[in-house]
Amino acid sequence: MYTSPHTATTDYAYFDRDVSWLSFNARVLGEAQKESVPLMERIRFLSIFSSNLDEFYRVRMPTLMALHHLGISNRSSTTLSQVNQIIQGQQETFGKIMTQRILPALQQKNIHLLYHEPIPEAIEAQVNAYFFNEVAAFLQVVDLAKTNDFFPANNQLFLAVTVSNRSGEKLFIVNIPSDHISRFFTVTHEGLQFILFLDDVIKHNIGKIFARQQVLSCHSFKITRDAELNLDDEFEGNLARKIEKQIARRDFGLATRFLYEPGLPEEVLSTLQEKLGLKTANIVEGGSYHHLKDLSALPLQDPSICYDRWPAIRYRIQAPLLFEEILHKDLLLHPPYHTYDMVLRFFNEAAIDLHVKKIYISLYRVARDSRIAHALITAARNGKKVTVFVELKARFDEANNIKWAKKMKAAGVKIIYSIPTMKVHAKIAVVKRKAHQKTQYFGLLATGNFNESTASVYTDHILFTAHQEMLREMEQLFRFLKQRKKTPVTPMAFHHLLVAPFNLQQHFMTLIDQEIRHAQQGKKASVTIKLNNLEEKKLINKLYEASQAGVTVTLLVRSICCLIPGVKGMSENIRVQRIVDRYLEHGRIFIFHNEGDPKIFLGSADWMNRNIYRRIEVCFPLYTEALRQEITALIRWQLDDTTQAVLIDDQLNNVPIHAENPSGKVHSQRMIKQALSDKI
Repeated sequence: MYTSPHTATTDYAYFDRDVSWLSFNARVLGEAQKESVPLMERIRFLSIFSSNLDEFYRVRMPTLMALHHLGISNRSSTTLSQVNQIIQGQQETFGKIMTQRILPALQQKNIHLLYHEPIPEAIEAQVNAYFFNEVAAFLQVVDLAKTNDFFPANNQLFLAVTVSNRSGEKLFIVNIPSDHISRFFTVTHEGLQFILFLDDVIKHNIGKIFARQQVLSCHSFKITRDAELNLDDEFEGNLARKIEKQIARRDFGLATRFLYEPGLPEEVLSTLQEKLGLKTANIVEGGSYHHLKDLSALPLQDPSICYDRWPAIRYRIQAPLLFEEILHKDLLLHPPYHTYDMVLRFFNEAAIDLHVKKIYISLYRVARDSRIAHALITAARNGKKVTVFVELKARFDEANNIKWAKKMKAAGVKIIYSIPTMKVHAKIAVVKRKAHQKTQYFGLLATGNFNESTASVYTDHILFTAHQEMLREMEQLFRFLKQRKKTPVTPMAFHHLLVAPFNLQQHFMTLIDQEIRHAQQGKKASVTIKLNNLEEKKLINKLYEASQAGVTVTLLVRSICCLIPGVKGMSENIRVQRIVDRYLEHGRIFIFHNEGDPKIFLGSADWMNRNIYRRIEVCFPLYTEALRQEITALIRWQLDDTTQAVLIDDQLNNVPIHAENPSGKVHSQRMIKQALSDKI
């Protein structure tokens, strides 16, 4: 157990985790309001906002609802009703952005996105033809009076339709099959592009489904369900099989939200609540359309309404083989500014190199068509001993991870599945090569997943190294993972790597304590940290303590931030910024001043309870001076950003940072792209 050598007030305060998360989503919504952001990108930010909110309801709302219904709360400042109030305000803002800004801007481009309005007579024939030729094949009509087992799938779209006939009024459910065909139908008439929601195509033709009956009402709805996997790790049996069963059941989880179109009759709402088991769900009146993450798929072709293209930079190596280059020096890749080819080449070279004997890798989120997995399969077929740790509990990617695990296992890859009650979130790979009786290690250590798809939009950092001692520690960690136990059978000593839950938290606390001592001695002392999420209170308390001692603490926190900055007597020396831009900021970086000789670590670990206590995480040092300077420069540009960065104040507001000189505005992602391009 770590014990601090310093004493400080423990009367600390924290932002609520969920309110902080919603503050991040408000920042995403802010990008959709910016006139300076290209039109299609503003629409994509609306899509991201909608997707984030769906995830919040699937992942966080079940916990809030359970605490509320049990009368339990560990929050001093927030309640379920307050969270709902924040969400309602954000959804109202979303609607105003859509109707008052996005739709008029599209009209100026001769694009008419029909948004809760009648279908023009001029295109009606084409819409009707599309309904019969394409849509009708996927429609399913459910008579609620004749079934007791209808269970709407999670996050799928439906219509509640009431009709009147000779026998009285009846309620039907009709699916909106956006999981099979495009959410949008587009047609051009007299130079004007019309785009219709699939919802409206069906509504316009709903009378054709219920011929000779009077349609009284037709309103869309969707149900969001609990996405948490309730795995009982005490049960014996194959974990992969258990999780496959849980995935199959996930769409039948607790309903956390029933979202419906305005105007839905009260009696219909009441019937749906009763028949669909929605008594405990949040009943939310939304807008005319739901599941608006689909907006990112709007059929718009005009390149002028998108970000200007940034071709990825190809990292040039001097040696004939990548392994030879790595032996000569450590390399640092920064996707998506750099292409991902170097990572693919690392595994491709390993797969065909006759001297490579073993390959170890941890995979958290596998790409849908993973070229890395294909290379590992080839390596196994070429006689290498390939060991892959596949995390089966990677939320929303469980099914894809299991699919690839089965493929690799069939090819002779040794697959290690999840450790019970412990996720493996580390992003590490080791290649063991033996030539001329000499064993050499080559490794990859990353801040993000080995996933070539997300590498095109997530900013991450990947170290290629032949540091033999560090890589032997990684091999030791893989041997521990093979045991599939929470604690090692024999003690593990890490002198280079910081590994949660073993030494990572303690080492970071020690490094902060060192800065505290330097500040107390009158020396310059600073801590600079970039994270996705900051929640764990022991580490937050240590940062508060550092602030009280006079250490300058600068944080870049993209999403959840429970630390309250700028509070006199607690955190007046702490500054927190957040960047939302074309790329998702995803890298984790830790810089400690260390009397002018900075100690710099990169890694997979956010400072969340789950990362510190319930996950295997790896952070790693940068030893090469050139790479340390490179990371320091990247962070400096981000901290100086006056275009896309905001300050998080002590009220959790996203406060714009204004340049003192307008001509001196700093756009960090653009500057990083230019600087890396200039290095070629």
